[in-house]
Amino acid sequence: MPESRYRRVVLKLSGEAFSDTRIGFGIDAAVVHRIAAEISAVRAELNIELAVVVGGGNIWRGMSGETGGMDRARADYMGMLATVINALALQDALEHAGQPTRVQTAITMSQIAEAFIPRRAIRHLEKGRVVIFAAGTGNPYFTTDTTAALRAAEIGADAVFKGTHSGVDGIYDSDPRTNPDAVKLSEISHFEVINKRLEVMDSTAITFCMDNKLPIIVFDVMEPGNIRRALMGESIGTIVSSPQ
Repeated sequence: MPESRYRRVVLKLSGEAFSDTRIGFGIDAAVVHRIAAEISAVRAELNIELAVVVGGGNIWRGMSGETGGMDRARADYMGMLATVINALALQDALEHAGQPTRVQTAITMSQIAEAFIPRRAIRHLEKGRVVIFAAGTGNPYFTTDTTAALRAAEIGADAVFKGTHSGVDGIYDSDPRTNPDAVKLSEISHFEVINKRLEVMDSTAITFCMDNKLPIIVFDVMEPGNIRRALMGESIGTIVSSPQ
């Protein structure tokens, strides 16, 4: 049986990855089911403990609301609710694929999900369930990138897997969508990411991962099969780590 390089991981998915490209927002059921099928297959095949953090940008982004004149904190709470919608969609797709799943939220909503409790989340993972963390950190002004870093530390994950969705398959020294000469970086340190202002995750998340020695693997989640390849340690993206 093949083995993953990692025992327990947090997979970060942006809300935009779920977006219906025909209309530019909402949820594309086919994409969600494809990602769910991959997650279900790798969890069983590699016997890995896998948690997921989902964004909500395909439905609502707090910063967009602030730009429109809305109170930032209120707009961020709306964004947290959007992540819950995506989490429930992913849960449904995972369970259709035969993968037992739990959704845990940072904002209490007991009718539809469990409250986030680290020890309970770890126990679910040990039992072979996928745990989806929703509603961000429960606090405004923090992104779901920071949620992924925080939850990874809380459950003792080995790494954060950051799935990109815009056709960029890792970290480059400049934007490859606008610069054809951009160079892909196979490895880079947390400090270099911050110092060079590379747009990988927000600076709070990167700093948190650096302080807690959490590696980040950045890869293109929209390419079928890439979740498995990344977990197996294939060089398909960029590893962000710090010297031991």
